[in-house]
Amino acid sequence: MTSTRDRGCDPHIIRNMLNNSVSIEEIQRPPTALSRLGQWLRALAEPRRLLILDLIIQGVQCNCELGEALQMAPNLISHHLKALRGAGLVKVERDTLDARWVYYSVNREALEELNAAFGAFFDPARIRPRRLTCGPDCGFIRLTELVS
Repeated sequence: MTSTRDRGCDPHIIRNMLNNSVSIEEIQRPPTALSRLGQWLRALAEPRRLLILDLIIQGVQCNCELGEALQMAPNLISHHLKALRGAGLVKVERDTLDARWVYYSVNREALEELNAAFGAFFDPARIRPRRLTCGPDCGFIRLTELVS
């Protein structure tokens, strides 16, 4: 394993360079809560969940309607709905006449929050050029080059 010194990147030089040339204001924090965004991404990483969410966005659905539309077993639909509910993307409502029937709808507030978080985090305007502080193009002189 090579140290930063072996690669020509003296940590003290880098720290001084960063202290002198990069202000803390230039290093920006993510524009959204990463734990919340991560929770949504985990829930949406499964393509079947995206299909289920797509159907629910199109209108309120029950488990049997989702299963029929997607050709999936009811227990599998329930498994995916549990993940979507856990992420706060789907709301549940029981039928007022027969509580055995459960209807799923999109949580509009969570969807708006998700849309805003994705837009803010993945905004191309956030892309900055790489600051060279390490590697062969950083401009540091290796000690071996001074000796020889």
